[in-house]
Amino acid sequence: MRMWRSGEFKPGKFFEAQNLYEQAISTYTHGFKGAYLLRDPGSDKGISVIFWETVEDMTDNQNATHEAILKKMAPLFAHVPEVFVYEVVSELKPPSPQPQES
Repeated sequence: MRMWRSGEFKPGKFFEAQNLYEQAISTYTHGFKGAYLLRDPGSDKGISVIFWETVEDMTDNQNATHEAILKKMAPLFAHVPEVFVYEVVSELKPPSPQPQES
């Protein structure tokens, strides 16, 4: 399961938001599979992709510390971010390198 959040920060606020994002992510424990913060180069637009084992794990990890960090981040957004939840149905990885013959 994956949660995707798309938003835009006020001009010059991306790096401050990135720091808070990393603090929020560091509070996650059980069921957390990884996270990516992507930035549109040269802008303050970003996308967060967070991987969870289950929707329940995502909900369970929204504790008071996490919520306090998100409240600090809220004024940095130019608009309220959109949140989407998707189920992973395919995972493709590059092929493993083949051993060299000697």
